[in-house]
Amino acid sequence: MVNPVQPNPKDRPLTVLYDGACPLCRREIALYQGLQASQPLCFADVSDPALALPAGSTREQLMARFHVQASDGVLLSGAEAFLALWATLPGWRWLARLGRLPGLAWVMERAYRVFLHARPALQRVARRFDPL
Repeated sequence: MVNPVQPNPKDRPLTVLYDGACPLCRREIALYQGLQASQPLCFADVSDPALALPAGSTREQLMARFHVQASDGVLLSGAEAFLALWATLPGWRWLARLGRLPGLAWVMERAYRVFLHARPALQRVARRFDPL
């Protein structure tokens, strides 16, 4: 009997989990989708109730913060998720390298948390100009 070839987990793409119901998020993701990544990327709208979620996560958790799922299945969020994504994108790799300097990921995470507090107000403004 021949064993089927098992895909290498490293062959799985980096999966960007984003809130497609958020006009800010949609704009940012559209920007990223227009770039030629150095590795395969998959974009998954976690606001879609039909989407299967990563094990151990909830839709609310994934919509509250930016997440990516690495090729090894590890779920990254906030600054770490942005750094993982940016490392694959032309024109953004320098920012990922900068963010890996000692202490900068910590600063980026704190800045992201401040943004998350302002996000609802920014979403209301963005919805006024959103064609969808």
